[in-house]
Amino acid sequence: MALLRSIGTTLEMIKWEHSIFALPFALTGAMLAAHGCPRPLQVLWIIVCMVTARSAAMAFNRWADADLDAANPRTSARAIPAGLLARGFVAAFTVFMAALFVLAAAQLNRLTLWLSPVALAILLLYSYTKRFTRWSHLFLGLSLGIAPTAAWIAIRGTLDLRILVLTAAVLFWVAGFDVLYACQDAEHDRTHGLNSIPAAIGIAGAFWIARAMHAIMLALLLWLVHLFALGAVGLAGIAVVAALLLYEHLIVSPGDMRRLNAAFFTMNGVISVVFFAFIAAALLLKR
Repeated sequence: MALLRSIGTTLEMIKWEHSIFALPFALTGAMLAAHGCPRPLQVLWIIVCMVTARSAAMAFNRWADADLDAANPRTSARAIPAGLLARGFVAAFTVFMAALFVLAAAQLNRLTLWLSPVALAILLLYSYTKRFTRWSHLFLGLSLGIAPTAAWIAIRGTLDLRILVLTAAVLFWVAGFDVLYACQDAEHDRTHGLNSIPAAIGIAGAFWIARAMHAIMLALLLWLVHLFALGAVGLAGIAVVAALLLYEHLIVSPGDMRRLNAAFFTMNGVISVVFFAFIAAALLLKR
């Protein structure tokens, strides 16, 4: 029972349900690679890879940041600093999830197996970037952004440079909202020697950086629609994503961040699912 409680607490700590952020983009990459629907077994292993990789990365982040979390009033109630989980258990969970990720990657093709340690290195490195660069938000964006490219490789066993446009779009999408999310800790980060855009240039400036990143994201998505000839349905999807992004930016401001969690978690999940639905429809209608 103690083991089950610890596993449940760990899953709650890493918010495993938020895998939905990147999963639709991975499935988009898979569908673009397959020119439609991939084989069900390929989809299954891609999903396993996504969930285990994110679980390893989030658990490692909580393990690496335990002392930092304890010093921050906003995060001091997290499982490790609150004493609900032992660091050793979280480390073991991380290793277990990483091993499952490599095993799942091996079921896809040889290239995904060879590249799985590289993917893990990118995911785990993010946890330390705030210690040495204000641009740690871009590293987080890259951690999620590699999902569509990894899914492409999982389907094709090769790399097409066009899919890197979607990786770049996801990178700027995630980085933009991580900049906004970091505004909550700007003063704390500044006084404790941690790096972020809000800590470096202030909250008002950080909002403009986030807006610019999301404008770049939309431009990249338009390029993606052109590269893969996704037509009017693809363009409609980008229009809906743009509207949702605008709404997210309207409900938060430098002077009022009370709805930041709603913008960061709920609406971002909606955006990723909506984008996937439109791109999947565009691909299926082309067949």
